[in-house]
Amino acid sequence: MEKVAIRAVNIDKTFPNGTRALKNVSIEVPERQMLSLVGLSGSGKSTFLRIVNGLLPASSGEMEVLGTQMEQANRHQIRRVRRDVGFVFQQFGLVGRLTAIENVLTGALGRLRFPRFGVISYPLSLRRQALEQLDRVGMSDYAFQRADTLSGGQMQRVAIARSLLQEPKILLADEPVASLDPESSQQVMEVMFRIVREDHLTVIVTLHQVELARGWADRIVGLRDGEVVMDRFTSDITDEEIRDVYKRVDPDNLHEKESIPSAPIVQPESREVVSSLEG
Repeated sequence: MEKVAIRAVNIDKTFPNGTRALKNVSIEVPERQMLSLVGLSGSGKSTFLRIVNGLLPASSGEMEVLGTQMEQANRHQIRRVRRDVGFVFQQFGLVGRLTAIENVLTGALGRLRFPRFGVISYPLSLRRQALEQLDRVGMSDYAFQRADTLSGGQMQRVAIARSLLQEPKILLADEPVASLDPESSQQVMEVMFRIVREDHLTVIVTLHQVELARGWADRIVGLRDGEVVMDRFTSDITDEEIRDVYKRVDPDNLHEKESIPSAPIVQPESREVVSSLEG
């Protein structure tokens, strides 16, 4: 029987301004699964990730992460969960004036007792681990280069290496390739796919490009207006189901419209380029 890493039951989130971002969302993610959340901007994807990680509280419902009930957890328990949950952001979250290896080393701060300043202030064992993680993402040659001199794809790979230095059990990635060109997107997704398989990580990745999700994820959950409208294994999904996720109401004409973002992808099994889904 598969062990569940993340269990969300009837999660609802309403912000102080009255915006209801999530509406009774229930999702279970077993260990070692790579799940992609897809949907239009504003559908609740990023909000859901932040509730998983304890960055936002749910308005109601139950969120269990690695056996911890987040809504009942105290600050110490939430910090402990966060140490086991890596987070990759769309805008990388690197400190531009620091070198690549210094940025990666910050991923270990949750395991250290005191703040650190400069590479040499970190234990030698951690410096070696940081270099190993940079090597895994193909960035060891850039270890001592300032982050703000790297390309977008290179910066995202450094951000992935930083998350891996946490030694996480779960990896959350919020639109990790949204700001990258198609070639860099393929490289980043291939690195993520390989590493999460090697490390047996549980992954939730939000993706704007439908075809990237179909090419890399084991399972896809579609959100529309804060609600789950599709939850299927990737191999079983039809084009019609994908189109249904991306339907939206035109307030002027009061009829549903389709807006399906897509991009050509390289399948992890065949590495053959496939055409985009036409919306």
